[in-house]
Amino acid sequence: MSTLFKFMIGAILIVLLANSCGQSVQRRFCQTADVDIIPSSYTFNKAVRRKMCSDPLAYTTKHERPHERPVRYIRTNFHIVNTSSGKHNFKEEEGITYIKNLVNNANSDLRENAKMNLPVGNDTPVLPPNLQLQIVPHLTKRGQKGIYFHQDDELCFYVHRGKNKNLFDREVIKKYAIQEDSVVNVFVLPHHPDSVASKTYRAGGVGVALGTNMKLSGMFESGRPFWHFRKVLNHEMGHILGLQHAWTNYDGCDDTPKHANCWTGVKSAECGEVYSNNMMDYNALQKALTPCQIGKIHRSMSDLNHRARKMLVPTWCQLDTAKSVFIRDSVVWRGARDLEGHIAVLKGGVLRIACRVSMPKNAKIVVEEGATLIIENALIHNDCGDEWQGIELRTRGNEKGIIQFIGDARLEDVIHNVK
Repeated sequence: MSTLFKFMIGAILIVLLANSCGQSVQRRFCQTADVDIIPSSYTFNKAVRRKMCSDPLAYTTKHERPHERPVRYIRTNFHIVNTSSGKHNFKEEEGITYIKNLVNNANSDLRENAKMNLPVGNDTPVLPPNLQLQIVPHLTKRGQKGIYFHQDDELCFYVHRGKNKNLFDREVIKKYAIQEDSVVNVFVLPHHPDSVASKTYRAGGVGVALGTNMKLSGMFESGRPFWHFRKVLNHEMGHILGLQHAWTNYDGCDDTPKHANCWTGVKSAECGEVYSNNMMDYNALQKALTPCQIGKIHRSMSDLNHRARKMLVPTWCQLDTAKSVFIRDSVVWRGARDLEGHIAVLKGGVLRIACRVSMPKNAKIVVEEGATLIIENALIHNDCGDEWQGIELRTRGNEKGIIQFIGDARLEDVIHNVK
């Protein structure tokens, strides 16, 4: 074999290898010709779709997939109401410190979540609630800390029981609530002195949720530390976010067992040695949320028309690339989502979107070569009045990603729409 012939063969092999192994990736936003459109009659079923998008368990997330269900922050402010004498509630410096510590402790419980005590020997998963409280100042007025102090001899006191009870009275809310349409207003009220003087009145930590507001009582007059009341705050916030009492068997969750609702196990033979620690029961701990309860909270916060959504810091509006979602295996997204980063369906991955998804401003969905994106009876949009980029299709040689629209699949608020 001549030297020239060997050189030519080598050159040809190099070219072939370069073409087969070194082909560059082509990127472009997909067009109609890139999409397999399957009519709704092929797979559409209203009952199935409704369950996929309303099942609480579709709104939970696992520790290893945090960006698919990002942490939500509930805007709160606090109102410490005192008499004109200033003797029945916290003074300003003490009150600010107390409230900040209270919120930090409540958030600690929400971050950690506890394993359920009941039923005995249960294997109920412990999932991240992905929920935090955030004290916010007035959105337009400077110099506000989000913790307010009022003197009002008529509206100061809270009466939880008895003929003069006023727990459901909204007058103090009507008078002092700030940004009620977008912030949870928490009113810290002392028990009435006459009530405290009664031997039959329990002047402990109590509260009530009223729409997107709440009243709490017992903090100042009890003298107990801030951490004692974090469970009352979280319990009432649970009501605002759509949870019911869990011991009744009527809260819509199969993983919250019916029980006697004993405060501790030693006070009732009916409870035995194990008593509930669920946040929505009455007990000494109130530190656990089940997957169903977490799902119900996030379902409320994902509902475009639910009151709870209006209380959230809209972190899903601005793009945070560090919170992008990468799909490497086969995943079905049930339940609505409000994402904070890009979506990338990687080679070999399959993402089926079955419910509403909001993309942040300038975000995009990347479908790599050898990946599959299926949008089935779902809306992908931007919920903040902005636009997202669209679906970027990547190809390498003859290999490209697959995109399917099934039934009522829609892209809205998108710069590069499918045309």
